[in-house]
Amino acid sequence: MTAADGTQLRAAGARARGGLPEGRRGDAIVTVGALVAFVVGWQALVAVSGLPVYILPAPGQVGGRLLQAWGDGTMWRHAQVTIIEIALGFLVGGTFALVAGYALARSRLVERALSPYLVAAQATPVLALAPLIALWFGTGILAKVIICALIVFFPVAIVTMVGIRSVDPRLVEMMRSLRATRGQMIRVLEVPAALPPIFGGLRIGITLAVIGAIVGEWAGGDRGLGVLLNIARGGLFDIPLLFATLATIAGLALLLYALVVLAERRLVGAR
Repeated sequence: MTAADGTQLRAAGARARGGLPEGRRGDAIVTVGALVAFVVGWQALVAVSGLPVYILPAPGQVGGRLLQAWGDGTMWRHAQVTIIEIALGFLVGGTFALVAGYALARSRLVERALSPYLVAAQATPVLALAPLIALWFGTGILAKVIICALIVFFPVAIVTMVGIRSVDPRLVEMMRSLRATRGQMIRVLEVPAALPPIFGGLRIGITLAVIGAIVGEWAGGDRGLGVLLNIARGGLFDIPLLFATLATIAGLALLLYALVVLAERRLVGAR
């Protein structure tokens, strides 16, 4: 039995026992260890510096306030609005980006016509656009979805264009020789071949969608994690709640990123 066979048997045994393969178990240990080290360092900084709670609360105070905010429903009331905005914005922006990216890849005319405007739009900070979008579309969910879609659009469109163009031209010629239709070419060859870079763009896009939702809520609104940040900072001056909200936003971004990675592993087989 070779070493590779032994590795495969150990991995299969771990899956049969319901555990993690050795490599993933090691990754989990490193991740948890880094989190523990961060919390310990944070606590040490608070203890050594003697900073007051309104400057830097201790991890225990933030954790207690986080549990309280989730327990009384405050955090969920705002988080569910942000989640809806992110999901809709990511769906709309990603869909339009996939279509635009394919058009950019397959038409030089479309690329020459649209590329300058795409670059100019990407170069304009979303923080500057948010008040204008809120003025045009109001402070409801529509404005936040538009902001999320705009910030997601560019990276997904660009990686889709690059992915489609990276398809082996010999395979394209073979499909044409077999008289494949345009739909078959897209479904059988181009999309499967471009999935790895597309999912790379979707990973970036989902994290940017979180930023877009928070920025949109800053620009105006009555609910959402961005609104709760403003309330904790300006209205209540509740700094532990501010940190707890930031922790919730970070956790939400990690969860959504993990869902995209999971979808990638299911569709592409990435490790």
